[in-house]
Amino acid sequence: MCLAVPGQIQRIADDELRTGTVSFAGVTKEVCLALVPEASIGDYVIVHVGFAISKVDEQAAKESLALIEQLRSG
Repeated sequence: MCLAVPGQIQRIADDELRTGTVSFAGVTKEVCLALVPEASIGDYVIVHVGFAISKVDEQAAKESLALIEQLRSG
């Protein structure tokens, strides 16, 4: 089973791989944004093994994060 997690883009570097800092409920990671060239700072993206694979709207991202938190604490 694979897990992809939504996170919010905090910063985008102007480098060859288009990397960015993505926040996952306060934990930040460097992520490759090359597969979502339309994504910008403040957008939510679905991230799988270090690659943002799609953009997602804020409401869907927050719902997913809430469900993940329920699983974690339940």
